[in-house]
Amino acid sequence: MLYHPVKIGSVELNGNLFLAPVAGYSDRSFRSICVEQGASFTYTEMVSAEALVRGNWKTEELMSRAENEKSYSVQIFGGEEDVMYEAAKIVMEKSSCEVIDINCGCPVPKIVKTNAGSALTRDPDRLGKIVAAVKRATEGKRPVTVKIRSGWDAQTITWKEAALAALENGADAITMHPRTKTQGYEGFSDWNKLKELVQLVDGKVPVFGSGDLFKPEDAKRMLEETGCDGIMFARGAMGNPFIFKKTIQLLQNGEYQEIPASERIKTAFNELAMLAADTNEKHACMEMRKRFCAYSKGIEGGAELRAKTVHAATIEDYHQIFDDYL
Repeated sequence: MLYHPVKIGSVELNGNLFLAPVAGYSDRSFRSICVEQGASFTYTEMVSAEALVRGNWKTEELMSRAENEKSYSVQIFGGEEDVMYEAAKIVMEKSSCEVIDINCGCPVPKIVKTNAGSALTRDPDRLGKIVAAVKRATEGKRPVTVKIRSGWDAQTITWKEAALAALENGADAITMHPRTKTQGYEGFSDWNKLKELVQLVDGKVPVFGSGDLFKPEDAKRMLEETGCDGIMFARGAMGNPFIFKKTIQLLQNGEYQEIPASERIKTAFNELAMLAADTNEKHACMEMRKRFCAYSKGIEGGAELRAKTVHAATIEDYHQIFDDYL
C-alpha cells in the first residue's frame, strides 16, 4: 500500500503524507487546517537557531503546537554546531515537539551566506558535525532528521555525501528536495536522485520526498517511482490543504472527490479565525490576503475576488468579499 504508517525513530505516525516546513506559511493555524484535512505529520516554518539562542520570543512562538497536532516537528537552521546545539536544547525546553529537523536545503541567499540551508548540503563535514551536535543536545529523547537538496549546482551534486554524513552522525530520517541550490524553485526536481537516495539508504532510516507535488497524482507517482517512504507537500498545499484528503482517497480508492468552492472558502475563514486568535485581527487579515488568493484559485470569478482580497484589512472585509460563496 502506498499510504501507510511510518516510524521516525521512536515516533510512530499513522500515515506518510506530511506538510513541509514552508516559510511564511506553516504557522500554527495553517498546520491545524492541514491536520484537519488529513496530514499525517507537520513541520513548523524554519526557526533560526541564532534567534533562539538570543532569546527572541517571537521566534519561540513559531514552535507552539496546534491543538489538534498529535505529532509535529520543529525545523531549525544554522551554520554553527555550537549554536545549533544550544538551539536544540531550547527547542527541547520550550516546545513539546516530537521531532527536531535540521534545514540543509533552503536556497535563500541570506540563509546560505551564514553557512546554513543549502550551504550544508555542499559541506557534508559541517552538516555531519551539526547533526551530531543536535543529537547530543536531545540526549536520545527526540529523533533528529535532516532535509537536503541534491547539490549546489549542476556541476556540484553532493546529496550522496550529505546523506552519508547525516546517517553516520545519527540522523533518524532524511528528506530530499531534488533540486540544486542554484535552481531554487525553478525548473524541475530530479526524482531519479530521490530514487538513488532510497537505494543508498537501503532501509536504514525512512526517506521522504519533496518537490513538484501539486496534485494527488504527483504524490502517487513519486511514491511509485522512487520507493520513498513518504512525501511532503509544500507549495502544493498552499490554499489547498485538501490535497491531503484527496491524496488519501486516491491512494486508497483509486479516485478522489473535488472540493466545492463553499468548503474551500469556509476553510479559509476557519484559518483566518485561528490566526487572528493567535495574533490579532490586523496581522491575520494582512497575512491571509495571499492565502485567500490561493484558496480562491479556480473559483468562478476568482480574478475579481483576488483583486478585492489584496485590500482586505478586517474580518468584515473578507466576509463582504466571500460570503456569497459560503
